[in-house]
Amino acid sequence: MQIVRGLESFPPDARPSVVALGTFDGVHLGHRAILGTAVTHAREAGLQALACTFEQHPIEILQPARAPRSITTVEERLALIAETGVDGVVVLSFTPELAAVEPEAFVKEVLLGRLRAQQIVVGFNHRFGRGARGDAGLLQELASRLGFQAHVVPPLTVGGVPVSSSEVRTALQRGDVVAAARFLGRPYAIGGTVTSGAGRGRTLGFPTANLAPDGNLLIPRGVYGCLAHVDGVVHPTVVNIGVRPTFAETTLAIEAHLLDFTGDLYGRRMRLDFMLHLREEMRFPSVEDLKAQIARDVEAARVGLAAR
Repeated sequence: MQIVRGLESFPPDARPSVVALGTFDGVHLGHRAILGTAVTHAREAGLQALACTFEQHPIEILQPARAPRSITTVEERLALIAETGVDGVVVLSFTPELAAVEPEAFVKEVLLGRLRAQQIVVGFNHRFGRGARGDAGLLQELASRLGFQAHVVPPLTVGGVPVSSSEVRTALQRGDVVAAARFLGRPYAIGGTVTSGAGRGRTLGFPTANLAPDGNLLIPRGVYGCLAHVDGVVHPTVVNIGVRPTFAETTLAIEAHLLDFTGDLYGRRMRLDFMLHLREEMRFPSVEDLKAQIARDVEAARVGLAAR
């Protein structure tokens, strides 16, 4: 998959395209339906399938105080988009100048003119152009007037709930990683680099790897059953997200105890897939009580991860 950052870098002699337009934060099942629709129509028409997305969520520029926290980093988003089979992604920087472009001008100049779109695919609730005045209805009207095809993908529901980035965030904010996974079509994950910690886990008999995440952490403090990916190997893992109240600490940490693993992970890349929420963060009356609970967490993680 080719990645083009900025319209000025898009080759002027590129093949005509089917463009899927959206922010695609999280690349959940609804987004995958939009991107998959673009790929299907592109293959049928002999065109290239392009995703057109934004470096930043538009609200980050227009109303920073209201901007949602991103579910994925830009690089994670691009990797997930690549899995859908698109031929390329055009990543636009959402500047005040771009935000000021009228909806019709955006379609004519950017999508039809620069990206050579013959077909455009959007979700049912997608908005575009100045003041978010462009919507699916306007796109269909422009299609009939300007001679391209518009495809509007209806909402996709899981368990009767329309899938959206907002629903994913809501599930994650309450620690319901199972519901979030149903909307995403995969486990919620964070990636990062293993950094040095206080070494307290080792003294407790449960050595941990401290993860410095690349992006936002959207789940609350607590203990989770995870799958840790390190150098292509998957390890069942218990992860504690919290401030270690038993030791009166205040700094939030992501501590991963890889089950049945020995070795040094410092400086290595790791991805954590969150599969289960085991319990809330707790303060224990003694270190011995804490150790006993961690042992129970390990057993619960073994059973829960094996079942999944």
